Amino acid sequence: MKLHVIQQRRFWWMISLAVILSGLIAMAISWQQFGAPLRPSLDFVGGTRLQLERDCTQPNTCQQPIDLAKVRQVVAAQGLSAGNVQLLGAERQGVSIRTTTLTVDQRTALQSALDAELGPFDPLRTQIDTVGPVIGRQLLVSGLMALIVAFAGIIAYLTLRFQFDYAFFAIVALFHDVLVTAGVFAILGLTAGVEVDSLFIVALLTIVGFSVNDTVVIYDRVRETIKQNPTGKIDAIVDASVNQTLARSINTTLTTTLPLLAILLFGGATLKFFALALIIGFIAGAYSSIFIASTLLAWWRERSEAPEGGQSVSTPQSEGESS
Repeated sequence: MKLHVIQQRRFWWMISLAVILSGLIAMAISWQQFGAPLRPSLDFVGGTRLQLERDCTQPNTCQQPIDLAKVRQVVAAQGLSAGNVQLLGAERQGVSIRTTTLTVDQRTALQSALDAELGPFDPLRTQIDTVGPVIGRQLLVSGLMALIVAFAGIIAYLTLRFQFDYAFFAIVALFHDVLVTAGVFAILGLTAGVEVDSLFIVALLTIVGFSVNDTVVIYDRVRETIKQNPTGKIDAIVDASVNQTLARSINTTLTTTLPLLAILLFGGATLKFFALALIIGFIAGAYSSIFIASTLLAWWRERSEAPEGGQSVSTPQSEGESS
């Protein structure tokens, strides 16, 4: 298989633009509904989350799924505001309720009222999480700072290893990957109630590291090809470099994605969306390394260098630095 990435670059750019625009629209709608571009979890906004599951060993308990309307009525009767109520499990015998931060007495009263109306619930399967609003904000700020530091470090590293335009377009590709992943989660937040927690920030940092690794491999091949053929056209060099590293990029992405797919299917509720974010980001990273970073670099060099006779391109770094 041989790709003509330069010849069809506008097609690849339009695909990315369409996906990113869809995500940005979803983020704008999320901002209106949740006050944030993605549906935030307890980690970021603070509050109390109760996860309860009916005790189906008791007779006549699990004949019908839990009625969400009854759950909301019970919560309202306790004088509480339920920010998010979701049914859990294939049989819909579990319920997750997120509210403002509850005291022990409020929490006990709510559990007793739910148990009387819908239960009995299994105490061994009850999970209660409470996060203060200050801690939630600190987690958000720390996560964003980690992303900014990661981007700055990558720019510095790629500028030293290659040249600034190489680093700039690698960062454009990284933003592409982050926006695609965040956009998909914004859509999932609106359509399926999926929330982002601190693990989502960890997933974004991992995606950034994986994506830039793939881009560096292609850049290395571009640099080596330029050294071997300094009078060659940049378009042909980038095309050849992408095709020479294509099998490596596909194999690396596949072997990394398969274990994540297993975690997504069998890893449980805690890791499911963490694995999904990584899968989306890794696929977007492989795509952007091949179709975005390399094509933008060729486009920029083609115009900025304006080679005499349309043939020459500059070598991005001194000898002895190839990997």
